[in-house]
This record gives sequence, structure tokens and C-alpha cells, in this order.
Amino acid sequence: MAAAVVRSELSCSVCREIYTEPVTLPCGHNFCLICIERTWDWQEGIEEDPSCPECRKKYRRRPELNRNLRLRNIAECFLPTQPEQECSFIVCTYCDSPVAAAKSCLHCEASLCDYHVVKHSKSPEHVLTDPTTSFGHRKCHIHKKILEFYCPEDVSYICASCCLVGEHRGHKVELLSVVSEKMKAKLKHILEKLSPEREETKRQIQNLEQSRRKVEEKAAGETERITGLFRDIRERVEALEKQVLDEISKQTKALSLPFSKDIYQLKIKQDKLSRKIHHIEELCNMADPLTVLQADGADIYRAEGGDGQHRKMEYINDVGDLDVGRISETLLTGLAGIVAGIKGWWFPGQEATDLVLDINTAGNYLAVSEDEKTASLSQTDQGYPPSSERFHWCQVLSTRSFSSGRHYWELEIKDGGSYWVGAAYPSIERKGIQSWIWNSNKSWGLYREYNNIYSVIHDRKESNLNRTAQCDRIRISVDYEAGHLSFYELSDPIRHLHTFTASFTEPLHAAFWVGWPFFRENGWVTIIS
Repeated sequence: MAAAVVRSELSCSVCREIYTEPVTLPCGHNFCLICIERTWDWQEGIEEDPSCPECRKKYRRRPELNRNLRLRNIAECFLPTQPEQECSFIVCTYCDSPVAAAKSCLHCEASLCDYHVVKHSKSPEHVLTDPTTSFGHRKCHIHKKILEFYCPEDVSYICASCCLVGEHRGHKVELLSVVSEKMKAKLKHILEKLSPEREETKRQIQNLEQSRRKVEEKAAGETERITGLFRDIRERVEALEKQVLDEISKQTKALSLPFSKDIYQLKIKQDKLSRKIHHIEELCNMADPLTVLQADGADIYRAEGGDGQHRKMEYINDVGDLDVGRISETLLTGLAGIVAGIKGWWFPGQEATDLVLDINTAGNYLAVSEDEKTASLSQTDQGYPPSSERFHWCQVLSTRSFSSGRHYWELEIKDGGSYWVGAAYPSIERKGIQSWIWNSNKSWGLYREYNNIYSVIHDRKESNLNRTAQCDRIRISVDYEAGHLSFYELSDPIRHLHTFTASFTEPLHAAFWVGWPFFRENGWVTIIS
């Protein structure tokens, strides 16, 4: 009896089983971790605050669950140490031999095979679900009867006895089926909102993945191109190195040849002198006077020239130095060729475009040269004929536009003024604020202030590049399909300044703006390619 009481104290009031991973709520009641979490998940589903299934204490948010290790250790003592071999499936309650259950009746707390499902009661209270062994949470922990009602006042699920004689007597309650339908309606409403959001998220993922693939494909192509470029550079540098070293070797050989001949003659003379010196030293060391006197002293005397003096011979001491200038010229010419090759690689597949300015778009204070290549700031009205295409500001477009392909053009700008160079749609406004080429969402450009600081502007948004101009030549590159508009300064080496990325929807014209009329110094921009 005592064991039964202890077992009851060690049982979760939700699942009616021995505690598994018991946790303690702030109110002091204990539950299985999974049981209390499932209960709160269900309460959140019907927009209720989490509460204790025992005392009904409500919490604004889920309280922290403290694991009760002491209670867990005690509960483990009541678990069977050698459990019987269990089936891997839920068996039918009514069959004598183990037969897999097809359904479970929540009312009867029994599992049914296909045969007994057909024989089972069809009344509404006999709710059939997928096979399960958890029936405890379906009954009232006080009256041990099926939960059938929901009490909004106490935020709890109760049985019929709770309504009639229990603590919920007199409360306004609802059938669980009604509450469930309300819950389903809310869930459907949420589903209606989530489904389009999921589809939009899916679409965004696909777009991002497509963009990522494009970036990766372009990076792979660029990597292959740069790898080939450096391989070519290494081959050219190695060939140039061999050429320069060959030139040094050739000059060295030509300069060394006269020295080699004289050195050879001097070595022969050195050998003869060594032999004579050795012979004389032997005579000097002899003790017999007759032998010394009988030696061929006359020959030795004659070998010295007959007068006791050495004969003098003229030898080359200096035939010049390496032609370092020629070596340097070979080196620099070769390097210049390599650099020219690199520049050819840097803008592959692009068409160097010959542009001219469209005088019909030029503002009245912008003078256009006869060859239509130069736009300069003017202090006087140019008296251009009226045109719907003409800007009211010191701006001008090119006659040609680009709606596909890769192109570039180069410009030279006068130092000391303010300039805007870039590209614009033909639909850009010609009057008013929106016609200002830096103020429109239909133009993209590089701006160089009078202090030679670069910035980029699109749709009134200016970004300072924190770069000072180093030369007066600019290259503008368009890759229409890729949506890239890039700016390079043709300094040494070439500097990439900025690249705009956009989905172009109209043809692009080259566009220019030069200073303001009240600037003291007239400025100009010239198309040089």
C-alpha cells in the first residue's frame, strides 16, 4: 500500500506515468519535461498564457524550468530494472496474440486492430486516433473522466463533473469541439498569411541563388582569365629575362676577348720566366765554381736582351665598359610590351566606341566643338535653336546609345573644375530638378569636384570615394547585359574607381555635365576614343 502511495507521488499528473526528466515550476508542482512543454505549446496555439495544470497559476511568459534531479533519482528507483521485451508496435488491446493496432480510442483508452475498429462503437464520444499509449492527458486529474469542455474563465480543460459539481460549476464553458473549430479558423487565417510569405521567401531564395550562381560563374571566368594573364606575364617576363641576360652575356664576351688574348701571351711569358728563374736559383745554390762557370750564362744573358734590361711589351688595360643604356633599353622596351599586353587583357570583349556629342541636347551655356567631341563651359548663351531634347543646364548626351553588348569610351577632362561623367537614359527629364543629371534615378555617374576628389552619384545619393584624381583621363565601361557601369582612371597603373550595378531597362547614352556658368575658370570634357 505504501509503495502504491509513493508511486502515486512520483507520477506526473499529465501523463499519469512515473516522472521522466522531472522539472519544477515556480508554484512548486512537478511535471515531466515533455508533458509540460506539450501543454504550454497547446495553450499557445489557442492564444492562452502558460499555466500550471495543477493549480492553474498563470504566467505571462513561460517560466524557467528547473530540473529536479533528486526527484528524478527517486523516480528511477521505481522504474523496472529489467523491462519485459516490448513489441516495436502498439498492439491491439482486445486480441489474445500481439496484433498491430490500427487506431486507438481516446474514450476507451484502448488500441484496436482493423477487425476491432469495425466492431467498435461509432458514437461521437469514442474518438479514434492514430495508435498511441498516452491517454492520461485526455482525462481530468480530479474526476478521472474524459476532458470535454474548456473553461475560459480559468483557462483550463475540464470534464462534465467539473461543470456540475466541481470548482468550475456555474462558469460559462465551451465544448472542446467548438474551441477546436475556433482554433482551426485562427490557424487557417494564419496559414493564409504564411503561405504567400513562404512563396515570396522561396522566390527570393531562388533569385538570390540565381544571382549567386551568376557571381560564381563570373568569378570562375574572371579567375580563369586572370590566371591566364599571369601565366602569360610570367612567360613574357621569363623570355625578357633571357633576352636581357643574353645581351649582357654578348657584351661581356665581346669585351673579354682582347683581355683573353693578352692573358694567354702573358701566361706563356710567365712560364718561361719561371723556368729560367728556377735554373738560375739552382746555379746560385751550387758550391762547385766550375759547374757555375761552365753553365750557359751567355744564353741567360741573351735572354734578358743582351743589355741586362727586360723588354717591355704593350698590353690592353681597358677596352671599355658594358653598354648599360642598351641593356636598360632592352629591358624597358620589353616591359612596355608586357604592360601593353596587360591593358589588352584588362577590357576583353569590349568595343572601343567612337562617340560624338548630340548638340540638340546641349544646354545653352555649354559650347560643343565642331568635331562634336568637346563640351566646354561658356559664359555666354550659345543661342541654340529650341528643342524638346535640350537640357536647361550645362549638360549633354551622346548621339549614340547602347542597349546590348560591352562598350567603353575614354575622356579627358580639364583639371581645376567640377565635372560629372557617366550614362543616362534618353527618357531623363530636360527641365526642372529631375533633369539635373546627378539628381535623377535615370542616370549614373562619376563626379569630380574642383578639389579633385571623386564621388559617385545616382538618384540624389552621393558616395564619396575618398580618392584624389591622379590624372585627367577616365575610361567608362558598360556591360549592358550584366548591368555594370564601371569607371577607371587611366593613371599608371590603371585604377578602378567604382562600378554601378543595375538592371538597365532603357538604352544608355554617354552623359556629361561641366561646372556652373559662374565659375571663373572655363572647363571642358573631351571624348578621346
